[in-house]
Amino acid sequence: MAAMTTHLDVVSAEEKLFSGRVETIQVSGSEGELGIYPGHAPLLTPIKPGMVRLVKQGGEEEVIYVAGGVLEVQPGTVTVLADTAVRAADLDEKAAEDAKRQAEEHIANAGADFDYAEAAQQLAEAIAQLRLIQKLRK
Repeated sequence: MAAMTTHLDVVSAEEKLFSGRVETIQVSGSEGELGIYPGHAPLLTPIKPGMVRLVKQGGEEEVIYVAGGVLEVQPGTVTVLADTAVRAADLDEKAAEDAKRQAEEHIANAGADFDYAEAAQQLAEAIAQLRLIQKLRK
């Protein structure tokens, strides 16, 4: 018997990264890890920087990095509206390392017009990207 599926769209301001049938979706919600399966109750929740792990129809897994956004579950369709989204395979480790170092330097050398929340967000995004890159290597 074929597994139950739901339609998933992963979109950012720049592009649509995924559109198709999936068996499950995992995301980092504001309250912790969320697993979404076909038939999930309607839901609208912020998501944190991290990965969207999806199992496509047929069992193939794909991982997409998102820098935060919103997850919306409706009957028959799930949408991830990401601030920024990058296929995990396309993540650039050096760029993520540079971004992490820059954010850490900004925090260490904070001036009067320093935006701590913005620097903390940049640091969180860089760390989430690096974690995902390391996980994919295993």
